Amino acid sequence: QAVNGDINERTPSSQNAPKAPDVIVEAHYNEDDEVISKIKNVSLHDKAPITAHSVKHANACFTSGSSSERAMQRTGKVVFIVEKKHSRAASGFLKFLPNKNFAMFSPVDHRVPRVNVPLADCPADFISRPGDYENTLFICRITQWSADNIFAEGRLAKTLGQAGEIEPETEGILTEYDVDFSEFSKEVLNCLPQNLPWSIPDHVLSKRRDLRNECIFTIDPATARDLDDALSCKQLSDGNFEIGVHIADVSYFVEEGNALDQIAGQRATSVYLVQKVIPMLPRLLCEELCSLNPLTDRLTFSVIWKLSPEGKILSEWFGRTVICSCIKLSYDHAQSMIEAPEKHFSADELPTCSPDHSIQEIQEAVLNLHNIAKQLRAQRFECGALRLDQLKLSFTLDKESSMPQGCYIYQYRDSNKLVEEFMLLANMAVAHQIYRTYPELALLRRHPPPQSKMVNDLQEFCDQMGLDVDFSSSGALHRSLNESFGDDEYTAARKEVLTHMCSRPMQMAVYFCSGALKDQKLFCHYALNVPLYTHFTSPIRRYADVIVHRLLAASIDCGPRLSLSGEEVHKQSSHCNDRKTASKRVQELSSELFFAVFVKECGPLDSEAMVMGVLDQSFDVLVLRYGVQKRIYCNSLEGLKAVNFRKVGKRPEMTLFWETGDPSKESIQQEISIFTLLNVQLKADRAPMKYSAVLKRPSALL
Repeated sequence: QAVNGDINERTPSSQNAPKAPDVIVEAHYNEDDEVISKIKNVSLHDKAPITAHSVKHANACFTSGSSSERAMQRTGKVVFIVEKKHSRAASGFLKFLPNKNFAMFSPVDHRVPRVNVPLADCPADFISRPGDYENTLFICRITQWSADNIFAEGRLAKTLGQAGEIEPETEGILTEYDVDFSEFSKEVLNCLPQNLPWSIPDHVLSKRRDLRNECIFTIDPATARDLDDALSCKQLSDGNFEIGVHIADVSYFVEEGNALDQIAGQRATSVYLVQKVIPMLPRLLCEELCSLNPLTDRLTFSVIWKLSPEGKILSEWFGRTVICSCIKLSYDHAQSMIEAPEKHFSADELPTCSPDHSIQEIQEAVLNLHNIAKQLRAQRFECGALRLDQLKLSFTLDKESSMPQGCYIYQYRDSNKLVEEFMLLANMAVAHQIYRTYPELALLRRHPPPQSKMVNDLQEFCDQMGLDVDFSSSGALHRSLNESFGDDEYTAARKEVLTHMCSRPMQMAVYFCSGALKDQKLFCHYALNVPLYTHFTSPIRRYADVIVHRLLAASIDCGPRLSLSGEEVHKQSSHCNDRKTASKRVQELSSELFFAVFVKECGPLDSEAMVMGVLDQSFDVLVLRYGVQKRIYCNSLEGLKAVNFRKVGKRPEMTLFWETGDPSKESIQQEISIFTLLNVQLKADRAPMKYSAVLKRPSALL
């Protein structure tokens, strides 16, 4: 049978199914095993596959609002698994079954079926002392799942350790999502330069534009060790600016087709966990030879523009270069320069700086970049771009134990925006260059528009809520979200809730080969509102960028002859999409893991919360202090007497009736609807790595 994430052929089973394009259905369970489905229209294939979930009969339904209102959408039965996307591995717990020659494996992920595993795979004393393993986390691999059995067959692969501990839990997440975290093989390491310390050969230098005397610097998170990109900016005599984006020339070190290239292509992306990084490339490349470390000669691929002070592109140049970064700035350093433009920074306030460039020269470059970035950003949004910012939780870790000591919501500031604008500009420029040269071969990135049915439902909902939100285009939506929703201290919270709601209909951006899509209208990037886009600026951590570098080099005749075929680019694009999706989910689970540990160690935690959605027996909240979203179940609330759920059109509302403790007094009523402000408490559950949000009783009862 199919497991969540697999691609399957299906036959319709609903008699009244509309004659519309087939759909991909992604379904998952929450803790109450309710099926929640996301319906995605598919326009690229006549016979679209269906992404399976772990419901045995593989039918899908779309659930909205009350559980009594489940409207059946197109349904079908899986008849053939086209591609097994799921790793068939899961982390979970063992349960002893008396008088059986197998044990029951219960996965942590409820979308994966329970698995019968041979007792011979279990620890030697499991039969005599099963209680000793109640809290032990195992890895199981599914070997078979027959259509007539609700349980799969499988083998235990590994004992991870105690549930609730960060490293065993992390290894379980990585294994389940098929992230390769093994050490690089000797064959792969033999592809790296062997004579260390390495220096740039003279014959390589002679073929590159030498920028080592230019004021070039990096701006990255303070803890970053894989420095992909650097910037430069100098004012010209005519008042315009020469601005450069300089990207690590990874493709110089990663020769097409060798063992290093193959493993990089398989991994496809670095995976960023809270406490560590699983690199796409060996650390010698990630952190040394490719990383644009300060005061060190490095090979780069550069895009250099002549820009007016208003951000108008006057000329453009692509080429292989060599640079020597004069300083490694953090976002905090750059932000300080932006916020205090008149301040003279001392050497003690900044990292080590090249003696060839003054701190004043660097600060002037940062400020000029900032001013031009503001112009570019304003122009992008005037031209219809959209940004859906969602809160991101960051952690401070103990240096020795890597346990979370604290957490905070990451602040996206002007220094981040500065870097983002020039990376976007470079990616767009490279997209046009490689597509011009290789219209059938370019690896590009597109972002389909949101799903129209979900947008229409959300538009109707917003209208009934009295919210003036325009979904007619990406630009219109951006303008709507950036208008004030009130003028009090909770305006930002209301915007965050609405942003989350608007994110639900959005589709994922994907890599694709330009030759695989015949309609160029499908190339567009909805959020950026541009016709062509790609990824060029992060080749240390994204394999798609390595391919783009090779295409760019061939397009300007400064690289080896291109041997890529359209089929190879198409296949690698699809694989990069799969790995990026897995990486994103692993990153989210890592953050959830650390926050659960933080709640356990430092909780209970009190916070204000804002309601994001209302169901018939539960409601979702955004916990404002920590930026996390949690579901609160009414049946778990002590002192709650009754619940009255209703819908006014599309608008769900709920009334909670609280006991007063005095039989002679009537229940106290509490109204719950979207944007309602509540007080909640986060506290650890008995189950490892689980925590709950509990609604605090109204103050009138306290």
